[in-house]
Amino acid sequence: MDCFFQGLTMGFAYVAPIGMQNLFVINAVLTKTRSQAFATAIIVIFFDITLALACFWWMGAVMQRHVLLQRLILLIGSLVVLYIGQGLLRAGAVEIERGSSPVSLAKTVSFACVVTWFNPQAVLDGTMMLGAFHAMLAEEGALPFISGVMTASVLWFLSLTAAVSLFSAGFGPKVLRFINVVSGLVIVGYGCHLFLTGIMQLTGL
Repeated sequence: MDCFFQGLTMGFAYVAPIGMQNLFVINAVLTKTRSQAFATAIIVIFFDITLALACFWWMGAVMQRHVLLQRLILLIGSLVVLYIGQGLLRAGAVEIERGSSPVSLAKTVSFACVVTWFNPQAVLDGTMMLGAFHAMLAEEGALPFISGVMTASVLWFLSLTAAVSLFSAGFGPKVLRFINVVSGLVIVGYGCHLFLTGIMQLTGL
């Protein structure tokens, strides 16, 4: 049980900071119907859990052995982040009006996959944090620990969706557009930081 709560705590520390997944879920709450928003949260949970499992069981060991791979992921992922950010900045007010145009399930799934598996910070943080814990834990503690991490993911994204939906009913298109612009600027800034960090690591600056 101690390993489960340790994993639960680590899971919350991993998903709670504002990042691309959280912004994606918040944006879904503000621009989609409530059922669509919860469906989006469940899809994000699926990809978040699969990434956590991969980081915990094998990606951590691979990343620790191949530093160049870490840096390439950082650079390539930063370009994906920049593309997502500029897409938010370019979205018009009509495009983001709540429920104005239904988004296909395939598009939601693909975007959730991108903001999770193609987010270099999530991949690197997950491999370092979860991979390190896997190396330290006794074999019997591994399953309870990762179960705690997965539980944190489910609780966090469903709670985030429910909390934001309570206060979003009165938001009009202009407010939604403003939130989209702020989210886009945050993500673009984040992408620039990741790209510069990757360049500095590759060049040894």
